Amino acid sequence: MWLAIIGSLFGFACVFAPSIAGAAMAAPSVASPAVQRAIESAVEKDRKLYGGRTPVPGVLIGVWDGQGANYVRTFGYADLAKRVPLTTADHFRIGSNTKTFVAAVILQLVDEHKLSLDDPLSRFNLGVTVPNAQNITIRELANMRSGLFESYDTPQFDRMTITGDTRFDPRTLIGWAVQQKPYFAPNQGYHYSNTNYLILGLVIESVTHDSVGDQIRKRFLVPFRLTQTSYPATQAMPEPWAHGYGLDKRRNWEDVSGTIPVSLMGAAGQMISDMADMKRWITLYVTGKTSSPAMHRALMDCVSTGAPGQGFGLALGCSSGWYGYTGGLPGYNTANFFFPQTGATIVAWVDVQASDPKPGVANAIFRDIARILTPNNVPLPGGAKGL
Repeated sequence: MWLAIIGSLFGFACVFAPSIAGAAMAAPSVASPAVQRAIESAVEKDRKLYGGRTPVPGVLIGVWDGQGANYVRTFGYADLAKRVPLTTADHFRIGSNTKTFVAAVILQLVDEHKLSLDDPLSRFNLGVTVPNAQNITIRELANMRSGLFESYDTPQFDRMTITGDTRFDPRTLIGWAVQQKPYFAPNQGYHYSNTNYLILGLVIESVTHDSVGDQIRKRFLVPFRLTQTSYPATQAMPEPWAHGYGLDKRRNWEDVSGTIPVSLMGAAGQMISDMADMKRWITLYVTGKTSSPAMHRALMDCVSTGAPGQGFGLALGCSSGWYGYTGGLPGYNTANFFFPQTGATIVAWVDVQASDPKPGVANAIFRDIARILTPNNVPLPGGAKGL
């Protein structure tokens, strides 16, 4: 069960490669009614494609073309039962977009000479034993090349009944993962595994003697005035918020809000935000405003995942000149991407996690809008997998 539900949980970030050859043509302006109609048509197509007996309940998109024009639009509902329309102020669980904040903390700690990207994991007292830790580096954890097994795919989940009130310790989850055979030796391949970021959360706490959430708040949420973004300690959602939905056996929508405990997500996917904050954050992150120039270069070093046209940096997906991240967990799927060549940004948030067909609903909407906005630089070549 958990393999099916959490196989892409939090790690529903499609991971992409650096810009493909070819200069982008002048980007169409989203001020154009024709462009807006094309975007609306693409979103409605994807709502039906990823829907059940009715289309996906709610979609929030924001498109900034880098020329000073923007187009922000909501589709459907934040609360389907009460027929409450989705708004641009609604909060979503952002899943694996949390990893961008965790990686940003790590990069600042490197800048402060408190650790190195090439430090072995064995240097840190984490309270859990990781086999072969002396040969796994911080960099390999951050770019998904450690080979460590996925915590959410371990057999222990098949023997559990998990509710929003279930409590987890990341050391327990990591301990389950390292009982399984690694996918490969460190740095001998790529495999998206949330175990990496659960461990990086413990590294941050070991080095700073502080919680991951506090470090994110002090370093980024307060200084950059991301007032609608949080690393919550409870299941509560700030108002206003979008309910999350999934399909039941009859392919009708059911409310699955709050069914995944925040203690399960942790440093791999615990955070909450709104569109305005995350639009600002992905721009800050990709343009190097959150670390030194040296660490920004490390962040943007997208290593091939082995799939055509796909690579991965340090909590950063890259494809056809687009850079960003996607998060997914039951009820929520959020994609945030920036195109440095023109300054364009696309945010696509959905109150459903639907991974099939690949690349999943939020990434499909992002890709289809990018096809309109940057037709010479279309991400996800060949319908890349969401991992």
